[in-house]
Amino acid sequence: MNIILIGDSGHAKVIADNVISSGNQVVARLDDKYTVLFQKDDCWYGPSSEVHSLIEKESAKVIIAIGSNPVRRKIVESLSLQPNQYATVVHKEAIVSPSVTIGHGTVVMPGVIVNAAATIGNHVILNTRLVIEHDCIVENYAHVSPGSMVTGGVKIREGVHVGAGATVIPMKEIGQWSIIGAGSVVIDDIAEFSTAVGVPARVIKSEENAVKTVNR
Repeated sequence: MNIILIGDSGHAKVIADNVISSGNQVVARLDDKYTVLFQKDDCWYGPSSEVHSLIEKESAKVIIAIGSNPVRRKIVESLSLQPNQYATVVHKEAIVSPSVTIGHGTVVMPGVIVNAAATIGNHVILNTRLVIEHDCIVENYAHVSPGSMVTGGVKIREGVHVGAGATVIPMKEIGQWSIIGAGSVVIDDIAEFSTAVGVPARVIKSEENAVKTVNR
């Protein structure tokens, strides 16, 4: 499968490796730091506005290769592509149960384990060597960082960022667009638009007006 990446920075390099290792080919790297479309080493570079013509020209699908959850969502909304125009890429070294559901635009990195009956949404990043246990829900635009452990029955709502090496104990819920700090241990539900850090994780910031910020 031919893949167009939206984004050409550090995270995009990791996504590109993931695409290639999965037997696919990166045919374009689009980023608004470019002002014109050009080709180099059999790959197209240019602004993201070129995506529609390149999808047809290269018979390609798209991945948003941006680590920031709000930015990723903003780009998806601005492009107005159909769900079937996005790819889902699972690294060959990931272990994903056959009973798992994974949405479009999602990338599963090497060493990831996703166990039975988990549901993974659209445009999610499951980063290197994390574990998503049975019956978890990870909603759209979430990013679970390397080395995290999400235990059984956890709900990670839209736009959540779970920091590297964090742990969430069973049956807890992390509200939409919240941030869990690296190495934290979540033992209680976390309200939406919160930042929680520590062992055990405690909310250090709660943004009542964050809904307006996210929806701008």
